[in-house]
Amino acid sequence: MSVVAAAGAASVDESVNDVADNPVGATSVPAGEVRGRRQRVRVPMRLVWTSSYQDVALSVYVKVKALAARPEGCEARTETIARYLGLSEASVERGMRQLRRPGPDGVVELLSKRRTLPGGRGQSAVRTVRPMLRTEAYVWLPVAAAEDLTPRQLRVFALVAYAQARGIALTEAEIASYLLHHSGKKAGRALSVTAASAVVDEVEAARWMTVQRRAGARGRNRYVAHDLAPEARPAEVVQAAAGVVVDSGLEASASSPVGEGSGSPVGEGSLANEESPKTDSPEDGRAFFSSAVGEVQVGKGASPVENRAGDKAAAGRGDAALALRADGKNEPSSKKPVVEKRSSGAGGGRGSSYTGPQLAMSAEIYAVLEPVHHLLAQVTSAFVARQIAREVGRQIDASTCAERLQHRLTTRLAGTMSDEIRDPGRWLLGVALPRWGCGYADCESGTIWRTGAACEVCAEIVQDKAAARERTRRAAAGLCLQHGTRPDPSGRCADCDLETAAARPTNVPAQRAVEGPERGTCGECGCRIFMTGRPLDDGLCKPCREELHPGLVSAPRAVTVVPAPTQLHTEAPVRTATVGSVEESGPRTCQGREADAPCTREALALRRFCRRHVVQGIAGVVA
Repeated sequence: MSVVAAAGAASVDESVNDVADNPVGATSVPAGEVRGRRQRVRVPMRLVWTSSYQDVALSVYVKVKALAARPEGCEARTETIARYLGLSEASVERGMRQLRRPGPDGVVELLSKRRTLPGGRGQSAVRTVRPMLRTEAYVWLPVAAAEDLTPRQLRVFALVAYAQARGIALTEAEIASYLLHHSGKKAGRALSVTAASAVVDEVEAARWMTVQRRAGARGRNRYVAHDLAPEARPAEVVQAAAGVVVDSGLEASASSPVGEGSGSPVGEGSLANEESPKTDSPEDGRAFFSSAVGEVQVGKGASPVENRAGDKAAAGRGDAALALRADGKNEPSSKKPVVEKRSSGAGGGRGSSYTGPQLAMSAEIYAVLEPVHHLLAQVTSAFVARQIAREVGRQIDASTCAERLQHRLTTRLAGTMSDEIRDPGRWLLGVALPRWGCGYADCESGTIWRTGAACEVCAEIVQDKAAARERTRRAAAGLCLQHGTRPDPSGRCADCDLETAAARPTNVPAQRAVEGPERGTCGECGCRIFMTGRPLDDGLCKPCREELHPGLVSAPRAVTVVPAPTQLHTEAPVRTATVGSVEESGPRTCQGREADAPCTREALALRRFCRRHVVQGIAGVVA
């Protein structure tokens, strides 16, 4: 099985890289020979199976993905890609347009980002492909095949490579069902088998595929796809692939035309389709073949040093199990060959029969693992090494930069003693590579990677965990879970009762409105006054008004005399009296005392005390 077959048949054992410069397990080229083009890319099979993508889209995808493997991405112009593929610019543009549009399942394969220089001149667009899912079907295709083959021939090569990897026996009719007309009256319809066989012959002529005619099951053709360019393949590999070819007996054998199955196109008719007792297996696997029909064809017998698996079982059954034959052939036929069980151990003992490709780590993944190269060298299991490479590739595909991964590995290694690492593989997979932090992708162990600030979500998680530990400690000590106080003998917490009582709503009496005129506050001394008369104008009480404005007090004022109620029916006029000014004998001293000493302040007009003692007296009366 070639490298392509090994990559498709065991996808879980393949590296996570989508682009490989040196195929894993490929035959090395001897010194002095031309190395050739060896780069290959991983292509989703939806481009090969889906009829909504034309053949040119597959060729464009392979070349763009190969160019996008560089750090700067694919910056090649359309005419450059067309020159690489040997196609016209219009064909390349048509393929890119199909890849940029969503497919039938809504998936966009090609992402294009246009750029413009500061001066206004445009640059070539940067093109990238979407990251592939681990569960989707794929096939490894050499980039050189996209350059050497036409788009239709490349699709045939992809079908053969995938079938070879999965162990599927292809027929020309099945190949023709995936090749469609894209224009004309037959647009959307599959090609004929004759046209498909002509395409297969062209791929074989380009030395990218070998057709072993009538070498498969039931006389079918066997197709072998090559994973290296013709100039990079050693001569012995080509001769080995061509040496198994079973010719049909003519000088120039070609693929079969329509209606003749997979047999030879020259007058020999189609293959036999009747059952033959020589080739068909009996319904009873333990039954013997009849000697009258003929002897059974023996493939590979047991060597003298081998112990066949059926010898002990046949010996244990005894002579009564089966009757003996006259010709001495007493072993029953077996439908299933004896297959040696594969051991799960890492060693290459007798129980291990794995002969597949060895692990080849890409340069990018190996550079990321630079801080732990000494631990990686101690990993003896190939499976664990593949898991490590696959995990690094998965995180890189998830937009985790290489610098961040290297910083993580360095930090984890610095915080771990060397003697604590018992198993380097398990430590790398379980401690060094996993990201620690919250669900925010930019959080790296409680720190935002882009800004270096502390992660608020992680801080809240730490606080919640600390609170949970404190509640556990309080519960073990018999304290109140909320306040940490010891409850009373009845089991009630005094702080909890106080908070419950404070939170309980109470009946607050409504404030009663005071009858009478509106009350206010003096703007000078602050005492309560009725807001009637002059206080409405100056906002002062009477003592403050007399002290601040003595001239207003001595001025005469008009007093309106209201007649008695008994005189309401009389016609007596309203009388107005004039109050004369009160004579003042000059400033006087307050008669109050402060700390057993007479007060020296000036007394208010018409009073014996100063303003302070008047206010104190009013306050004492009110109290």
